Amino acid sequence: MPKQFAFLRAINVGGHNVKMEQLRGLFEALGLTGVETFLASGNVLFDGNNGDTRTLQQRIEEHLLTVLGYEVKTFIRTDHEVGAIAQYRPFKESLIRSAGAFCVGFLSEPLRAVAKKSLMALSSEIDAFHVNGREVYWLCKKKQSESKFSNAVFEKTTGARITFRGMNTIVRLAATYGCRPGDA
Repeated sequence: MPKQFAFLRAINVGGHNVKMEQLRGLFEALGLTGVETFLASGNVLFDGNNGDTRTLQQRIEEHLLTVLGYEVKTFIRTDHEVGAIAQYRPFKESLIRSAGAFCVGFLSEPLRAVAKKSLMALSSEIDAFHVNGREVYWLCKKKQSESKFSNAVFEKTTGARITFRGMNTIVRLAATYGCRPGDA
């Protein structure tokens, strides 16, 4: 059965701590089946074919807000989309191998042209960006702690909400669950 993946923003930050068992239960309470978590960083997968993604994202966000008492922005991708993201290489392999970090950010919808232009203006000697559909790829050539870029900077600059994951996590996720690019 196809899977869907929910990437959650800020599930365990700012003094909040949700155990993965509790998180699975919160998704099951919505009637989702085959619920699993991948690492303890807000990656939840469940059986696919759950209707309109935008409506499902909203249902999950509203449920988490009600139960947890704080906003948890949710970004859903299909197994085909995760497979395509894991294989996508917007930067030269030599740059990726030597980088301090290579991350992908998940958006609800593609960036508008003005937001994309504002993001690209943040490029520096340390940071390079690439936008492809509903994903933002960030290559940090040094340690992330040396960069001035962050979720907060992205959101202030573009006006869009996002959550980032290391590309190694996405590649492992795709390999573990057999995600292959294809017709989503």
